Amino acid sequence: MIKHKEQRVGILVDVSNMYHSARNLYGKKVNFKEILLKAVAGRKLIRATAYAIRTENQEELPFAEALEQQGFEVKMKDLQIFAGGAKKADWDVGLAIDAIKLADKLDVIIIVSGDGDYLPAVTYIQNNKGCLVEIMAFRKTCSSKLIEGADDFIDLSASQRFLISKGKPLNQKINKK
Repeated sequence: MIKHKEQRVGILVDVSNMYHSARNLYGKKVNFKEILLKAVAGRKLIRATAYAIRTENQEELPFAEALEQQGFEVKMKDLQIFAGGAKKADWDVGLAIDAIKLADKLDVIIIVSGDGDYLPAVTYIQNNKGCLVEIMAFRKTCSSKLIEGADDFIDLSASQRFLISKGKPLNQKINKK
């Protein structure tokens, strides 16, 4: 896909999806700063939003602050705990609605997630809003239908720069390979 510096881009990050993908595939954390740089790719960044979950003990607050320092607006939602102990935490609908609302002001929407539930929003935005949609995710945990439906797919597995060893602080860079 051709990318040019005049394109207005919005980046929407499903933090939970990325966190679990990186942890399950590599035993590491996600380097969101590098993802933001790769996503922007020299274009005009209009909005970067990270969708995260607030737990009972709020241990994620330093992480949310680090995301804000890197240029993300952070939207938090409380973890739901049901009577039987089941837990639910996702931003799928909120992220999809924000993508649709932002599409009129952007040329490109970049969804950082491999969740196939975003496919209807992707096709709606492409067909009704005239916006290009890029997906950034780890190929092994990304829906093949989502990859096929996107105008461009960036495989985060292609470079170690998108990962951070668990012990490193969020704002520390890792070696590029």
